[in-house]
Amino acid sequence: MKLIAGLGNPGRSYARHRHNVGFHVVDELARRHGIEMRKRSFGAIIGNGVISGESVLLAKPETYMNLSGESVGPLLSYFRLDMDSLIVIHDDLDIDLGRMKLARAAGHGGHNGVRSIIETLGSNDFTRVRVGVGRPPEGLDGANYVLSPFMEEETSMVAESLKRAADAVEAIIAEGLARAQQKYH
Repeated sequence: MKLIAGLGNPGRSYARHRHNVGFHVVDELARRHGIEMRKRSFGAIIGNGVISGESVLLAKPETYMNLSGESVGPLLSYFRLDMDSLIVIHDDLDIDLGRMKLARAAGHGGHNGVRSIIETLGSNDFTRVRVGVGRPPEGLDGANYVLSPFMEEETSMVAESLKRAADAVEAIIAEGLARAQQKYH
């Protein structure tokens, strides 16, 4: 079984924010594979299903971004999953909008949700799908930028980026990280 955790903040007021791309990718995977995301457990909205022949648990932690580890850690523990089973999807300011990077055993790069997961698990040895949201414009700090919605002119690029990130997760599950990196970098 794989645990696929998309990071974001709960609630309607955050739904369209850059920080919530992880939630949107999980929603896309759930839609594609007919996985219902209705159950609440371990501080997350979760759904069980199958992707590429592999059992998966999709999760959207509702602990707010900075405490994502408080949901992801207990989910891994309860389902007796190891670090190889974890795929975390999150926004990344250091990657241009429309691009992504697949990584394993990387640092948090200043991302507080990833930092929380690393601190909770005591390890960074998990797979990450880093979805680019681009750098903030001059004069706007990173925290305010990720807590702002995408601009109208970015909408089509964002939609395509979310689909490609979901494709990449499917490739990681079906073919492994190295092959997925070759395909999507």
